[in-house]
Amino acid sequence: MVVKTIQNLQKMREAGRLLADIFESIPSKIQVDVSTAALDSWIEGELIKRQLVSQSKGYRGYRHVSCISVNNVVVHGVPSDSIILQDGDLVKVDVCAAWQGYCADMARCFFVGNKPDEKLQHLVTVAYQALDKGIAKAVEGNRLFDISAAIQEHVEKFGYGVVRDFAGHGIGKNMHENPDVPNFGIAGTGMRLKAGMTFAIEPMITQESYEIYIDSDHWTVKTKDGKYAAHVEDTVVVGKNGPEILTRL
Repeated sequence: MVVKTIQNLQKMREAGRLLADIFESIPSKIQVDVSTAALDSWIEGELIKRQLVSQSKGYRGYRHVSCISVNNVVVHGVPSDSIILQDGDLVKVDVCAAWQGYCADMARCFFVGNKPDEKLQHLVTVAYQALDKGIAKAVEGNRLFDISAAIQEHVEKFGYGVVRDFAGHGIGKNMHENPDVPNFGIAGTGMRLKAGMTFAIEPMITQESYEIYIDSDHWTVKTKDGKYAAHVEDTVVVGKNGPEILTRL
């Protein structure tokens, strides 16, 4: 795990700030009858305006700047003209972009329409709370899986599932760096955290079973039971006295 220099962190801060700025405008674009391809196209234009370079477009042949995952899609939903947002949909938008060679990665949940289902609202609320509890452990001297355990404990307290097959990750010059940051684990284990380490922490949680499968497009990850999933993510710097979140304004 590379400890970032002051100069590295300045670039990551700017990447995070610019990315978070784009996400501020996404709610106005999440509308009934909008395709996920149209939303991805708008995000691409916003990245270009800010001189941000997509880290997903071209990654293993992926053709889009975002992953847009609707309802029972957990992560890696591929934007498409044929996926049209409907009232009540739970939409997860995930974007990783670099500024002057250093990355920030973030994901947020959005609802289509004005009256989201209360059960889904609760699922999303717990995902955000779990993210905050994981981030709070990103302090020098803690162990890596303190982050994981904090997320798991909070999610499972409410009977929700924690996805096992995908994880958060180190981040910096590359979108994915070592180590993985699972959303489940045993507190007090894993590598010792040092100030200047940077992680993308991203709870992926399900209404019931955590079992997932990858669709025939080899990207889209769905729940096996067809239940809904939530996914949220922030890019975080480990600090001596507390974490610094780069993807929040």
